[in-house]
Amino acid sequence: MVDWSKASSSGRGGRDPQLVVFSAVRAVDPVVELDDTVDIVVEDGRITRVGPGAATAEMKSSERAVVIEGGGRWALPAFVDIHVHFREPGHEYKEDIKSGLDAAAAGGFAHVCCMPNTKPVNDRRSITEAMVARAREVGGPALHPIGAITRGLKGQELTEMADLKEAGAVGVSDDGRCVTDSAIMRSALEYAKTFDLPVIQHAEDHALTAGSHMHEGAVSTRLGLRGWPRVAEDIIVARDILLAEAVGARYHVAHISTEGAVRLVREAKQRGLKVTAEVTPHHLLLTDEAVAQGHNGLGYDTFCKVNPPLREQRDIDACVAGLADGTIDAIATDHAPHSSLEKECEFQAASPGLIGLELVVPTLLQLVRDGKLSLGRFVAALTSAPSGVVGIEAPTLRVGAKADIVLVDPERTHTVEGAQLRSKCHNSPFVGQTFTGSVELTTLRGQPVYVREGAFS
Repeated sequence: MVDWSKASSSGRGGRDPQLVVFSAVRAVDPVVELDDTVDIVVEDGRITRVGPGAATAEMKSSERAVVIEGGGRWALPAFVDIHVHFREPGHEYKEDIKSGLDAAAAGGFAHVCCMPNTKPVNDRRSITEAMVARAREVGGPALHPIGAITRGLKGQELTEMADLKEAGAVGVSDDGRCVTDSAIMRSALEYAKTFDLPVIQHAEDHALTAGSHMHEGAVSTRLGLRGWPRVAEDIIVARDILLAEAVGARYHVAHISTEGAVRLVREAKQRGLKVTAEVTPHHLLLTDEAVAQGHNGLGYDTFCKVNPPLREQRDIDACVAGLADGTIDAIATDHAPHSSLEKECEFQAASPGLIGLELVVPTLLQLVRDGKLSLGRFVAALTSAPSGVVGIEAPTLRVGAKADIVLVDPERTHTVEGAQLRSKCHNSPFVGQTFTGSVELTTLRGQPVYVREGAFS
């Protein structure tokens, strides 16, 4: 059994350097072109050695060493999620910064970026600073706020982006509300360019989606629900790419979901534009048929009501292919906790969104096993690629880097139990399902912030 108390033995200056040895793990980090069975040695919170046999017998037998045997496990750089909702301030009964960061640690994340649709909206310096301060107080993964594009998310008056960036914001977005006014969007791109901030767009033409509750198609017709057409997303992405090209700004498509939007992003990248995109696990795995089938077999499943909605198989295929070839840069969970008040109701009245931070590894490793996504691309889409979008230092297994590491058991089969999740809410159709693959350990600077119960016993 791993004894983490050894990491604080007495020594020079009152404390010995912390020594953690990951022994014979499969280490994967595309940034350093690493995919091999190696030892990883961590001292004082930083990686000091990586390679086959890098840990000496003396190191492993040291009284102050914490030794973690590989046993078929993978060591990966800890993950980065550029799209989460922690609900603080304003709706802490759904999630707060502490519970959100706990969930992030359990999912293998070292960094998370919080969207601004809090209450009050994160559209001013004081709120951004308060969020950063609260995250530092509770500890765990680093929190990076994303500030609003417009005051109150109303799409009318731009925020003071300079203040937001100085306070810690790494991007701007009106997430949940699309900036539909072209003049406002152009001004936002121009202003954000001045501070090298990405403009992150929730692509939805609200005039085309008014009153809709799911994807427009055969399933919505069968269920008698008004549908949201693909073109509502495609129109905004096309317009914004043209605006971003004219301005020369950085533009990012949040939770991309349609075949057409993927095609537009691919073409923009081929033309050398500063366009990036993210996709959620649920848009890679679930079609709109999930709404009808229901995770509980009852249909009209509110846990499958999300924004943008679950699409059809052709959209999933386009998103998976786009992620595999790099058209879609990053995997982002859009972690959106809702309580029973918002989910145990009629479908039309339910709030859209589902949780995702703790479920990335269990749900998405099947794509790797099926050969649809390489393991290296999976790792890059959760580490270096999202870090590049928002301009933060990416976790890596490079010698000298901070030991932000996630240990994964790719062969552990388990059922996702809501009671075991660290998030305050359990609104996900994946709860109750059985998956293969789990996060066993997450370390930040060599210190454990999550250890799965029973992982090392």
